[in-house]
Amino acid sequence: MVNFLLERTAPLPLDEAWRRLTQWRRHGDVVPLTRVRVVPPAPTQVGTLVVARSGVWPLAFDDPMEVTVWRPPTDTAAGLCRLEKRGRVVTGWAEIEVGPGPGGRSRVVWREELAVAFLPRFADPLLGAAARSMFGRAANRLLRME
Repeated sequence: MVNFLLERTAPLPLDEAWRRLTQWRRHGDVVPLTRVRVVPPAPTQVGTLVVARSGVWPLAFDDPMEVTVWRPPTDTAAGLCRLEKRGRVVTGWAEIEVGPGPGGRSRVVWREELAVAFLPRFADPLLGAAARSMFGRAANRLLRME
């Protein structure tokens, strides 16, 4: 099992940074070999299911994630979204927090606990490095996309 934390700042209002990070289908545009579907399609709320289909057939798998916390940012509080990974291959959770940052920027904190079935524990450092790199690039691209 791997735990990691990413922090970013973006020259965006809180609501715009939140919107860019929680438009789930866009995650499929920035994560290689991944398509994303959302049930129900909109609006996101507690109970929404986000399913990322990753890989190339026959090695593709679904990574279903249920939204268990949905609290968009307000003028007085940071926003928080928590996704519980409910799949057979990938388990764990992810949290995306968006709050005020330095100089009027938005501050994004992405926390994740990740485990991959059938992957031995000695591979955790490699999994952690790959996950930090992939999700870091994804966060950067999502924050830049309009």
